Amino acid sequence: MVDYALGEQETKFANLIWDNAPINSTELVKLAADVMKWKKSTTYTMLRRLCEREIFRNENATVSVILTRDAFYGNQSRKYVEDTFSGSLPKFLASFIGGKELSEKQADELVSLINSHKRGG
Repeated sequence: MVDYALGEQETKFANLIWDNAPINSTELVKLAADVMKWKKSTTYTMLRRLCEREIFRNENATVSVILTRDAFYGNQSRKYVEDTFSGSLPKFLASFIGGKELSEKQADELVSLINSHKRGG
């Protein structure tokens, strides 16, 4: 499984792109200067890294999304469950709930989610 973990600054920059994509790379440089106080070279270095990781694409001076924010965080979550709980979703849920009570609505939502993802269902 690909490691999609990002550092703090990479995450802020990725969120900036997700919030504004597609965006002209020159406009992204200006936005990163305003929001993150980065120089042009820093922006392009970080953008290149994220493009190499196939999260974004920079073609014809337009930065676009390859991996959506939801898909990215879904991949991070799956990697965490794999690394921490040997891929066991039930172990993860048991740890996450940690003895807390679920509301009726939360329990119903979980049951519905599980049923919608069952094999053959």
